[in-house]
Amino acid sequence: MSTAQEARNKETYHRFHEAINSGDLGVISKAVDECIHPDGRFHAAEWTGVTAVQAQKRVWEMLLRAFPDIQVTLEDLVAEGDKIVARQTVTGTNSGEYRGMPPTGKSVTYNEIFIARFADGQVIEVWGVVDVYAQLRQLGLIQA
Repeated sequence: MSTAQEARNKETYHRFHEAINSGDLGVISKAVDECIHPDGRFHAAEWTGVTAVQAQKRVWEMLLRAFPDIQVTLEDLVAEGDKIVARQTVTGTNSGEYRGMPPTGKSVTYNEIFIARFADGQVIEVWGVVDVYAQLRQLGLIQA
């Protein structure tokens, strides 16, 4: 894969990242449709049996409801061949229902790492590791 293709993949990821930080579900949904292949797969325990497009739309609907001020800071973005790796820090205040629990009013900061494989300028596969333990602990929903 050429350096130009790696740069294009990073550009696509940056576009998606800008959309998620808009806090606007419509903007995010449009970016999901543009940046993720309709048959793309999201490899995560919670989102089996749905496409990457469906998973991302559900994730962002849930997160924006729970953390309306959510912000994702891109710490590192590395491109190699047809993949990118993104290390991110997420912050937000829990002011809406989350995972069946009422809002806590608490702020969270947690980390996540995603690997995305691209085909024809769109994400075709995503693998992610999100520190849900840190998130839930900060919300007081589980004990340390």
